[in-house]
Amino acid sequence: MRLLLDTHVLIWWLGNAAELTRRLRSAIADPVNDILVSSVSAFEITTKFRLGKLPSAALLATDVPGHVERAGFQELPLTARHAARAGLLPHPHRDPFDRLLAAQALVEGLPLASVDKVFDQLMVERIE
Repeated sequence: MRLLLDTHVLIWWLGNAAELTRRLRSAIADPVNDILVSSVSAFEITTKFRLGKLPSAALLATDVPGHVERAGFQELPLTARHAARAGLLPHPHRDPFDRLLAAQALVEGLPLASVDKVFDQLMVERIE
């Protein structure tokens, strides 16, 4: 299975946080699965860290690509198709990071590893 990580799930995985459900922990750890991390998550982490909204991510924010690579995850670049789909999503949810992650999941046909139920309204298959 190919699985796209929501930004919070990525942060929780890298920090071995208790917020990760058993199902998510198992899916991410399964060597059969390809785990993808969006370039959108790198932008979200560094932006929120810079703005002081994610002070606990100082170490992660200094080298998101390195952390993703060391975890054995694959990067999912943002494309014009993803951006266009995000802009056309009909749901009024205004968070641009969530809209872009949802669009990537939809365009690529990927389930999204997330505990955030807003993705259900965006018609994204979600694993929690």
